[in-house]
Amino acid sequence: MKLRLLVITVLLAFIEALLAAQVAKPWTPPKTPDGQPDLQGVWTNPTITPFERPRELAGKEFLTEKEVKELEARAAGNRVDRPPEPGDVGAYNQFWFDSGTSVVKSRRTSLVIDPTDGRVPVKPEAEARRDYDLAHVADSYQYMSLWDRCITRGIPGGMFPAGYNNAYRIVQIPGYIIIFYEMIHNARIIPLDGKPHISSGVKLWDGDPRGHWEGNTLVVDTTNYNNKGWIATSAATGRIKGIPQSEALHVVERFTRVDADTISYEVTIDDPNIYTRPWKVAIPLSRNRTIRSSSMPATKGTKPSQISSAAAALLKGGDLFYFTASSW
Repeated sequence: MKLRLLVITVLLAFIEALLAAQVAKPWTPPKTPDGQPDLQGVWTNPTITPFERPRELAGKEFLTEKEVKELEARAAGNRVDRPPEPGDVGAYNQFWFDSGTSVVKSRRTSLVIDPTDGRVPVKPEAEARRDYDLAHVADSYQYMSLWDRCITRGIPGGMFPAGYNNAYRIVQIPGYIIIFYEMIHNARIIPLDGKPHISSGVKLWDGDPRGHWEGNTLVVDTTNYNNKGWIATSAATGRIKGIPQSEALHVVERFTRVDADTISYEVTIDDPNIYTRPWKVAIPLSRNRTIRSSSMPATKGTKPSQISSAAAALLKGGDLFYFTASSW
């Protein structure tokens, strides 16, 4: 009997140690044929977590489980179609939107994580410029967002969740990483050759990206912006929509695959002409295994970007289409 108990005790201890080792073992991302950490696939980031921390949650960095359930239930209740107000022609119904159903896994109260109050440190003069531009969008194209003009959503603005088309396809080849954006169908080519940025006299809509690896993290350093864009173009970014960018804008993005179905995306934004200090956003990207690439013929008055991933799934019986038409 004593021998049997001893054997059982030893076996239980061995199993417990084995399980503990499995839990403690860090996840190792797969590699591409040329040895890069593999970030390839289609990733999405819709969420109901607000871009900035709401004033009523000041001092509260994380939600409780109960608060998460209440917030997600309230959001679900708001996703219903209502008739437009008198004189309003209305907009798309809920069938076409893809704005998320849940908060981010960390339960943070905002996507802005630094400063710790979850608020972007915008200078008053930058807010004044935003207010002026938004008040004059009907006067000239120069006051409109680049998104409205179908040029770009900007970098990093193109990575911020919007009301629809929140999908990104990452492709890796030796020396380069390419990110295809569902919104506006932009193709962002990021060199990994270690060369310096282009001449400081050259200014670009989306800046000049240069990537390198720090362990399993892809770091993308972007400079050489022009001063014609906005840092954010989507209404989902609240008061940050319309904040201008200057030629001093410097963006550093970090892509880290933390498990088979998640990329941790963090971006630090520094523009001393616009903000009182650098600030940071964190958004998880979730793998979507149902999206597949497809071109889409354009028709007058209809943009591929007007069809959300949810609607496409319904229209195609579960085959989720990633629209890649570049013109309409």
